[in-house]
Amino acid sequence: MKAVRVHEYHSDPTIDDIPEPTLQGPLDVIIKIGGAGVCRTDLHIINGDWAEAQNPSLPYVIGHENAGWVEAIGDGVTNVAVGDTVILHPQPSCGLCLACRRGRDMQCENAFFPGLSNNDGGMAEYLRTTARACIKLDPSTNPADVAALADAGITAYHAVRKAVPDLFPGTTAVVQGVGGLGHIAVQALAAITGTRIVVVDRNPDALALAKQIGADETVLADGTHIEAVKDLTNGRGGDVVFDFVAEQGAELDAWQMTAPAGSQYILGYGGEFKAPTLDFVGGEKNVIGNIVGTYADLTELMVLAQAGKVTLHTKQYPLEAALDALHDLDAGRVRGRAILVP
Repeated sequence: MKAVRVHEYHSDPTIDDIPEPTLQGPLDVIIKIGGAGVCRTDLHIINGDWAEAQNPSLPYVIGHENAGWVEAIGDGVTNVAVGDTVILHPQPSCGLCLACRRGRDMQCENAFFPGLSNNDGGMAEYLRTTARACIKLDPSTNPADVAALADAGITAYHAVRKAVPDLFPGTTAVVQGVGGLGHIAVQALAAITGTRIVVVDRNPDALALAKQIGADETVLADGTHIEAVKDLTNGRGGDVVFDFVAEQGAELDAWQMTAPAGSQYILGYGGEFKAPTLDFVGGEKNVIGNIVGTYADLTELMVLAQAGKVTLHTKQYPLEAALDALHDLDAGRVRGRAILVP
């Protein structure tokens, strides 16, 4: 099969011919990929940023936002059948450790992460995962339309879901960065909270999209955006600020835009957060990190998606054009999410 593989860091991946994956255990599932999202994390992977954390052996197939059709199942699989349309939680979990028992899939002690580890990802024609990762979809669903909800969507939704108790009517939520994750957060906020939504981005086209999908106010990140957000909030800032950028100083902008007793949710990465301890004490502010989400988060998000309340804005590329998709994402030419279609 064709697959997009990283051979060395700081160099473009290549499209290789490799063997198709095979079943290795009774709960394994082989997926025929119908769509694979192209994530900014893939750019970080190529840059070697995840090498120490995941320690994968090169080369390996990237791609952790995947949807498609069940091609084969192990002897112990009962929740899906061959031919089912599915979206995949990006990190299959064991179901037995204490973290899993508490519903914290991302902290599973025995998980593997296709596309970020020694387990090949989904920028390929086929992918091996497990039964615990599979969520059945309506058979009419086109996997390419929803694939990126498996990471971009669930990550944004997970943060919004955690913040719901603080986002009652009369509050303000600020979304910094309305790309692949941010545009899902805007829609999720509109669907499940009563908060006012303010979006900050440096790209006017992104702000126009945000306005179309539920933002109440938009602010151009032109150096005056912190003051602009405060002007919109009577000098306070956002009760919750979702930072989907978190690099090149944006993470500190988000902190300045967070109201006293408010919370800054950090979802992007690459920068460094640093603030005076007095700001924490005097302002009673919270800083909350986020990594993907739970299986339950993804099932809830798919309910919203299939009801038309959350729509993934995509630009599709054939698998052979994976490098074009990665370069377009890096250059900021993708509104929403780039999707590879084998």
